[in-house]
Amino acid sequence: MEISNACEAPGSKPYWPAWLAGLALGVVLLLTFILTGHGLGATGFTTRLTAWLGDIAAPQWTLANDYLGPMVEDGAVLSSWISWQVLGVFLGALVSAWLAGRLAWRIEGAASSGRTGRLLKALAGGILAGIGARIAAGCTSGVGLSGAAVLSVAGFVFLGAFFAAGLIAARLSGGGVK
Repeated sequence: MEISNACEAPGSKPYWPAWLAGLALGVVLLLTFILTGHGLGATGFTTRLTAWLGDIAAPQWTLANDYLGPMVEDGAVLSSWISWQVLGVFLGALVSAWLAGRLAWRIEGAASSGRTGRLLKALAGGILAGIGARIAAGCTSGVGLSGAAVLSVAGFVFLGAFFAAGLIAARLSGGGVK
């Protein structure tokens, strides 16, 4: 069975079937729990990166900040397990895209809303998702996947709210749901 995608580059391999990608994600999540004692997560890295940069740019302010200060006081801000996890995800995605023949600089969806419009929408969406992740005390992988994996009510509520917000945002932005 051939899976086609209108955005595929010539010679690229098809995406994995959803069931196989989901199974692989489940195995990765299980291994993450076993090997690190933590679930998956990503926004903790951006917070630690902010603390590290704050310590370089404005050390007194960062130390005095109730949220960022304790991360700086603990020592090596970027030595946390989550920093290594995010680095591993980045490198894994890079290698995977290269092996699949999909490594390219491109802006998805630019044809429908223009390059600048697509970049602004992506930036706004990323900022809103980041704010939401801080309010929810975690991101889709941290609260959603890891929380649901341990049968946390918050995990299921977060995933439902995240998908509902995504559907609403797609409708409001004119992207629609296909």
